[in-house]
Amino acid sequence: MSKKLLSAALGAAILGVGAHAASAATLDDVKAKGFVQCGVSQGIPGFSNPDDAGNWSGLDVDYCRGIAAAIFGDANAAKFTPLSSKDRFPALQSGEVDVLTRNTTWTISRDTSLGFNFRTVNYYDGQGFMVKKSLGVKSALELSGAAVCVQTGTTTELNVADYFKANGMEYKPVVFEKEADATGAYDAGRCDVYTTDQSGLYAIRLNLKNPDENMVLPEVISKEPLGPAVRQGDDQWFDLVTWVHYAMVNAEELGITSENVDDMKANGGPEIKRMLGAEEGSKIGADLGVSEDWAYNIIKLVGNYGEVFARNVGPDTPIKIERGINALWTKGGLQYGPPIR
Repeated sequence: MSKKLLSAALGAAILGVGAHAASAATLDDVKAKGFVQCGVSQGIPGFSNPDDAGNWSGLDVDYCRGIAAAIFGDANAAKFTPLSSKDRFPALQSGEVDVLTRNTTWTISRDTSLGFNFRTVNYYDGQGFMVKKSLGVKSALELSGAAVCVQTGTTTELNVADYFKANGMEYKPVVFEKEADATGAYDAGRCDVYTTDQSGLYAIRLNLKNPDENMVLPEVISKEPLGPAVRQGDDQWFDLVTWVHYAMVNAEELGITSENVDDMKANGGPEIKRMLGAEEGSKIGADLGVSEDWAYNIIKLVGNYGEVFARNVGPDTPIKIERGINALWTKGGLQYGPPIR
């Protein structure tokens, strides 16, 4: 047995049945095939959504493109596999995808029992409810007895059950495997309420027959930290995926954008030069397994976190989401990047 296969076998034995360790050479495999394969949603506007020509866009898509930029200096060296909530974890465990850059909540069970690693949160979210305005309710506490459309295989199912039970209310779950089926059922009036992460509700609302006849209720009933997941057993790949996000966040904090990154690389201070690969003797990139201009390539080709947020889901997009808790920590939000040094 080769050293690589032995490492994978030992890792799988440690993780247990149903959790498959990474080969401990994911980055090498990605470089060999010439692209990174990212698992994304089956279509959530603003996060990961294909157009009629099959071109993907969104916050999670740009995360994947950032990984490709860091590795290859080419943001287009990324391919996307649309996955349902039910199929996303087996696809990552089996190696069908290299990383999930799909709206996935970081929980303790997923972090431990599935053989995955999470570290960064590219979007802080929370579960909410959408109803038709004609229902005449203003609060989720008025939903007792309602039929609720929900997607199976998600934390959403447990959250909504907990919420109704905690508040002494009853409801009828109407369960679907695919988000599109759940949305269609809600739009057709088969249920009174649609529940998922609030970010998803704002996106889904746009695709309804009459968007303006629907509203998102104010209650947020859960913590849903959304971020990338990788297989356990490959620390180098885990580190690279992690620091792609932190590079975007640090760039925004330092005022580095896709427009001024060349000037910043040439004329910025020591911290900026170090981050962008212009500091003599730096081996940050080498330690990650990529070139020293890895962060420069991310910012140049994809943008900083603020640019990515604004372009995909911000107030000037059809989604119209304010930064809120996804603002930088310096502006009252939770986005915080450890230093690159």
